Amino acid sequence: MSNVLLITNKLQKYPSGGRQLLCNLNHDALQQIYEESLFLFELSHRRIQGLISIMNAFQGYFDGLDANVILAVLLKIESKNIDKVFVDGSNLGAVVKIIKNQFPQVEICTFFHNVEEKFFLGAFRQNIRFRSLAVLIVNYLSERKSVKYSDKIICLNERDSLLLHKVYGRKATHISAMALSDKLPTDFANNFKPSRERFALFVGGDFYANREGILWFVKNVVPCIDIKIYIVGRGFEKLRNELEGDNKVVVVGVVDSLSEWYLNAQFVIAPIFDGSGMKTKVAEALMFGKKIVGTEEAFTGYEDIANRIGWLCESAEQFVNAIKTAQNVITLNFDPSLRAIYEEKYSFSASKARFARILRSQ
Repeated sequence: MSNVLLITNKLQKYPSGGRQLLCNLNHDALQQIYEESLFLFELSHRRIQGLISIMNAFQGYFDGLDANVILAVLLKIESKNIDKVFVDGSNLGAVVKIIKNQFPQVEICTFFHNVEEKFFLGAFRQNIRFRSLAVLIVNYLSERKSVKYSDKIICLNERDSLLLHKVYGRKATHISAMALSDKLPTDFANNFKPSRERFALFVGGDFYANREGILWFVKNVVPCIDIKIYIVGRGFEKLRNELEGDNKVVVVGVVDSLSEWYLNAQFVIAPIFDGSGMKTKVAEALMFGKKIVGTEEAFTGYEDIANRIGWLCESAEQFVNAIKTAQNVITLNFDPSLRAIYEEKYSFSASKARFARILRSQ
């Protein structure tokens, strides 16, 4: 069996965001596939401070990469007789380029969580400042190296693959959908007692697309519906005054566990209008047997099952109508058919099977 080196951001014991969750799952899947033949190299994030640090970032030295770290990666490849390198993140293009130049025989597979150029372009448009522009440029330059020097490129969906081709001139070689480790309590069927309150749930951290989407939703949709909306996610506490109004919206903020929130919700809302990759909250909702009322952006990567898992909306009127329909037709607190979709397509076992096929393909 090949010796494989995984280069990834430092794995978190208690991951909070979608990217951290997926990094941990990717590691666990590769660990089960390659066992003792998998070697791990974790990158510790450091803030960019000072002129030299800023200049180095334009060379790709950010998100834990610098000349010393890259040298350590090269030494590990040599000492462990590495045949394949799995790079978890297209923003790590500096190390991809140097590995390919130093070890052209080593196969490099890069996993794209997003098309970073698209993601940070959206962030720049929401916050037009020099820093946002600089972040966009350094990520573009680094991602371009990942596209050019990787042997295999994995994207979450076909939309991102086509965007890669448009921006960089090369499509993904493989598609592997969003996946999540199972968080459904094993004993929930016997011990879970659903809340009497019927509510809709919004889950997500306070980054620009989530923030823009939920603010739009509260302004344009909430006045026309009669169900309470709970907002769960790190950072939204600071927007409590803007989001909470006539007792229809409650900002919960960060929580220790999402399980009870998902299980108690009647359905999930996903008013997301911008972004890249796939939305964690959709796969998460399926994990807990919940339908989703969301935008086309929210359902990107889930197009083939969108009509089975919820309602697609683009206007405030469509959201209002879909929410009223959902309130009337959703009678199951937990829908096993939705859970089955998660297990088939977006579970740990599904991701592991896809990775095994991709990494062993020629």
